[in-house]
Amino acid sequence: MPNIATTLTGARRLHAERTALRYADRHLTYGELDDAVRRFASALLSSGLRPGDRVAVFAKNCPEYVITMYGAFAAGMVIVPVNAKLAGPELAVILEDSETRLLVHDAASAAPVEAAAGPDLATLRIGPAFDRFLAVGDPDQQVADLDEDTVAWLFYTSGTTGRPKGAMLTHRNLTAMMWLELANVCDYRAEDVALHVTPLSHGGGLYLLGAVARGATNLVYSGSSFVPGEVLQLIEREGVTVIAFLAPTMIVMLLDADAESAADTSSLRRAVYGGAPMHLDHARRMVDRFGAVFVQIYGQGESPMTITYLDLAEGPVDDDRLISAGVPHPGVEVAVLDADDRPVAVGGTGEICVRGDTVMRGYLGNPEATAATLRNGWLHTGDVGRFDEHGRLTLLDRSKDVIISGGTNIYPREVEDALLLHPGVRQVVVFGEPDEVWGESVTAAVVREAVADVSADELIEWCRTRIAGFKKPKRVVFVDELPRNAYGKVLRREVRDRLVAGVGQLSSKERLARPAM
Repeated sequence: MPNIATTLTGARRLHAERTALRYADRHLTYGELDDAVRRFASALLSSGLRPGDRVAVFAKNCPEYVITMYGAFAAGMVIVPVNAKLAGPELAVILEDSETRLLVHDAASAAPVEAAAGPDLATLRIGPAFDRFLAVGDPDQQVADLDEDTVAWLFYTSGTTGRPKGAMLTHRNLTAMMWLELANVCDYRAEDVALHVTPLSHGGGLYLLGAVARGATNLVYSGSSFVPGEVLQLIEREGVTVIAFLAPTMIVMLLDADAESAADTSSLRRAVYGGAPMHLDHARRMVDRFGAVFVQIYGQGESPMTITYLDLAEGPVDDDRLISAGVPHPGVEVAVLDADDRPVAVGGTGEICVRGDTVMRGYLGNPEATAATLRNGWLHTGDVGRFDEHGRLTLLDRSKDVIISGGTNIYPREVEDALLLHPGVRQVVVFGEPDEVWGESVTAAVVREAVADVSADELIEWCRTRIAGFKKPKRVVFVDELPRNAYGKVLRREVRDRLVAGVGQLSSKERLARPAM
């Protein structure tokens, strides 16, 4: 398993004149993309960086994102893709923890970059400065020859402690993931037009690898936000054959916009979705409208995109299949284990655990978390599930407290930490509530300081300036007290269950506060 960047080299040999990337009115052939990647790798090495150094990207989707990603791979460096929606303090934590040497960013992120960048961090802004950096590079730069267990991608995922952890994904991990993608999820072809609408910092970037390896045309969505009617028209106009990745929320938005759009989407032969559970009614509507072109994937940052898959074209599209997460990929061992890491019987409930070549090497600089997660040879996902008699996995709950809203992970501790900085907040617990569109929405149960008269709007605005906008609470419940166990720990699940069931059950003086629309 060589450097993952060699897949681009192979694609150039076969498809040098074919379009590799399209973004708005910009086009790059595979020959031009490979030249740019080699120039970028050369410029990185000429600037004083060395193999193994970390190169972070903090930008919205664009061709420079792809050049930076493959250029870092080619130079033997580690790419650190950062969610472009993060606030400055959140960015700073990742840059510090990863010991990033170079941060590539766009104009829109200039303010948080300025707030986060330390004196020893080099920054490169996409635009004329990026072009000048490329110009000094050598298009004949060779792709670094690396050990397959060299780290390639550092994916930051938070935990219940609120401190982000860098999952180290190696060239072996990415190559194995790509093989499974091509074999079981989407058999990209050179004639495909693959539409990428999700951030390249997450699943979008990972699922770009297979498309590039097969020489497909990659149409990178240039909208500032996901506009469903616009996406439907784009599918018709460009003859899109593959949508590389969608969150369930996006599918619901496409369905809701379809009546007005009336777009012809018959060119679609494959659409990949995942990242959060999907309501059964929405899944039925999805298949009725677009056909059985969908493949659902289940994975996490520590084993990206490749724990199980559900190909709706293989077998009847019945309710039992629609609510499952599918079957394990060949070569990836998935088990449902009890508290002692023993397999439970078919139909029994336990923690979903994984092992195989897609599982991360560990968390950067965090041996304790690595040991706890990679226990007894298994990746412990923290998700609860069961296998049925057909070998299909169904996700039931999460033993961790992560909230998944619109396919994006939100960790309660991060939101709680932001709220507790407010002088009017004495105690808080954050949890997810079922949301028909987003899957889950963020709710905060707040105990105010005795003399405070803080409002829901004020707390939500407070969060907006300290954490990413998608993490802020959608609603706030003010309560007199929070239930605790004998050791003083807040019973988060009890708070969630009682407040979701009905307001007014925590105390007689409790009231629901909703933000103004």
